[in-house]
Amino acid sequence: MIRLGQLLKLAGLASGGGDVKAILADGVTVNGEADDRRGRQLRDGDIVIAGGEELRVSAQP
Repeated sequence: MIRLGQLLKLAGLASGGGDVKAILADGVTVNGEADDRRGRQLRDGDIVIAGGEELRVSAQP
């Protein structure tokens, strides 16, 4: 499990909390539904679209 804000930072879309807030304000979808909660818990298989990028949450083997 990872939180949305952490994923955006790990993917290199945001460098800090302020960047995360800006990305969320521009619009983020999780599994096709708009979401603006940086603490949203993501699980294996979730698909996030943010900043023109598609990110898929995947558990490490």
